[in-house]
Amino acid sequence: MQNSTEHNTVSPHNSTVTVQYEDSRLVPLWRAWLEVAGTMPLDKWIKTSVRQFAHSGPTSMPEYDEIKKHNKFKPTKTQADHANAEAIDTASLSLAMFSALRFQQMASGLEFAYRASLQNPEHVMDWSEWDAGWQARDLQGIAPVAFWYWIQLRVNGDQPKKNQAQLRDAEARRSFFKKVMAEATFANLPVLLLWQGLRPQWSELLKARQQASGWSDKTLEDFIAQQISTPPLWLRVQKNASAEAVYNSLQQQGVKVSLSEQGLAAQGGVGIHTTDAHKNGLVEIQDLASQQIAATVAAKPGQKVWDACAGAGGKTLAIAAQMNNKGAVFATDLHAYKLDELKRRAKRADVFNVRVFTWEGSEPLRLPKEAAQQQGFDWVLIDAPCSSAGTWRRNPDARWRFDPADTRELVHLQQQLLTNAAPAVRVGGRLVYATCSWQVSENEQQVEWFLAQHPQFALESQKILGAPAIDSDTMFVAVLIR
Repeated sequence: MQNSTEHNTVSPHNSTVTVQYEDSRLVPLWRAWLEVAGTMPLDKWIKTSVRQFAHSGPTSMPEYDEIKKHNKFKPTKTQADHANAEAIDTASLSLAMFSALRFQQMASGLEFAYRASLQNPEHVMDWSEWDAGWQARDLQGIAPVAFWYWIQLRVNGDQPKKNQAQLRDAEARRSFFKKVMAEATFANLPVLLLWQGLRPQWSELLKARQQASGWSDKTLEDFIAQQISTPPLWLRVQKNASAEAVYNSLQQQGVKVSLSEQGLAAQGGVGIHTTDAHKNGLVEIQDLASQQIAATVAAKPGQKVWDACAGAGGKTLAIAAQMNNKGAVFATDLHAYKLDELKRRAKRADVFNVRVFTWEGSEPLRLPKEAAQQQGFDWVLIDAPCSSAGTWRRNPDARWRFDPADTRELVHLQQQLLTNAAPAVRVGGRLVYATCSWQVSENEQQVEWFLAQHPQFALESQKILGAPAIDSDTMFVAVLIR
């Protein structure tokens, strides 16, 4: 069950776009989001909704929309300039929404504490107690102009003239903001978490991660600070193409891309899906931590691999690429439509050793003939459904849907998948368990549970991948040998 971030092309990471938080369109934009919040992911909503608000601004050009719709003729330079301005305008509004979603609880808390201070100047805020009772619907009680004022203060600290004109107590709010900001230190973890877009009640989960990974206080603080930024869109080169050649091609087509020892990463500009490199199967979107999980499945040509929760196949294709179309990769998932997408991607990548079929995970797999002949697979990958806490940097709205009760249900499902996948590993083979979460309960504790239940397996390695060490999502991988 592949991580959705491998296909997420709506990225607010664009250094060429600036956000004007006094933009009057942000108020109706926020109201529109609150009407649907919780019913769809932010990135999906942005694709369908934000452009409408961009049209209401000065860069809107209806006649150009009509030209594009009917494809009458090639746009003139002036029309192309307007189209580019419209794209930048849309990106600016999208950036603003990502900031708003990251800091929405902070804005809610500031509004609550500010009002309390007006009633009682001696009031001392207990942020942990307040957080325990906070719900996203509390945002409905904040005037949007006040909400956006808190957001812009958090993001850049300036004083937008329009917002300030609409808020007669803007300076009082600004002074209150500075006072709270001074309290956001590692010694005052609840306030620091709120400041960095995280709930104070998650402090124990973060400390558990710190202990499990042996992080210093500085590393944990860095990890917390990373939660307010979006990683670049990492790319994986395919078909034995030269990374440098793909880099040059993407640059020429308008993608803002960088090439380093870590890999190829896009940071704005033209969308990857529109480029020749992607259309020709030379590059796929895949987070760097996800690429590292696939590399952990060190399958050799001729071996048999089972990607049990393959989703749309990002890791499947990366594993198959290592095998030079020799051997076989069996990709399964609960949802057939995801496997259909995998087949399309495999064809584009010239990968021919992947076979797909559905598997519900409720019982052990009946081994395909090739695997049965050697009494199991050489490698089995369980990329388990999880809380996706490691993808919050890209999907800031997902953190507000996080619920410990949901995690308990996921833990049970993860254990079921591990139990039913284990018999498919041959003696001497390896079971690779992975999640896109940093929660210890979904990772190290699951490995410990599995080993206690299956003494025929031994732990070879386990570690956190991605952030905070590199600028990507945060994932976990463990290798168990039978």
